Amino acid sequence: MNGLLDQLLSQLQAGRQGVLVMVHATQGSAPREAGTWMAVWDDAITGTIGGGQLEFQAEQAARSWLAGGSAIDEVRRYPLGPTLGQCCGGVVFLAYRRIGRADAAALRTELGASLNPVALFGGGHVGAALARLLSTLPFKVRWIDSRDGVFPQHLPAQIETEHSEPVHDAVAQLAAGSRVLIMSFSHAEDLDIVIACLRRQRERGDLPYIGLIGSKTKWATFRHRLEARGFTQAEMDHVTCPIGVPGIGGKEPEVIAVAVAAQLLQSLEAAPEPK
Repeated sequence: MNGLLDQLLSQLQAGRQGVLVMVHATQGSAPREAGTWMAVWDDAITGTIGGGQLEFQAEQAARSWLAGGSAIDEVRRYPLGPTLGQCCGGVVFLAYRRIGRADAAALRTELGASLNPVALFGGGHVGAALARLLSTLPFKVRWIDSRDGVFPQHLPAQIETEHSEPVHDAVAQLAAGSRVLIMSFSHAEDLDIVIACLRRQRERGDLPYIGLIGSKTKWATFRHRLEARGFTQAEMDHVTCPIGVPGIGGKEPEVIAVAVAAQLLQSLEAAPEPK
């Protein structure tokens, strides 16, 4: 599975010319939020800005530009109800931008910056399944392990790997707002990572989700050890263990990955709106 960013970059690296269409802003009800994008090529599109007449008209405008028509140098306003007949009824403002091979590196950074950061500790089977799945969703993954040689050589653009020994040292350098998933090969490492996360949360309060793989029994053992290190009940309540949405009982790595990814998406929906 390749994420949209990988698909975009592969087209550019193949020498394709395209138009990046991005939702600049919205008013009222709209099919997608600001920052959503699609890339239009002469014979295909990558991504979606919501479908329907809005996407159709944007695709036609972009293809006209690609075919030699007038450049689109302004943000265009699209009333969804009266003009396009879409039931959303709001207004979408679209920005258009020509892109080619020379833009690949900048777009990787620019579009990657809008993704939600996830720190994934553990390069085992579940970690690998999760990394692959999260790279197809609106997440940027920092995949961390203390062992050399555990990561695949070729990874999607949305995944960055890191060797850290001791592994919990990486916690201090995580991006603010990172959602943390802990599933190393060792319970001792898992505990060290949890401790580092809770200490950072105590100091900065910038890790909205800390998830630990394991059973209720494992978490009960960890709670006793965390209490002995002075962590309060409220601090420990910030850790989710077991992880994954309830009701999905399979233990295959891919099934666990789906349940955990769904829980991360739920955490995005539950996050407070920025002020």
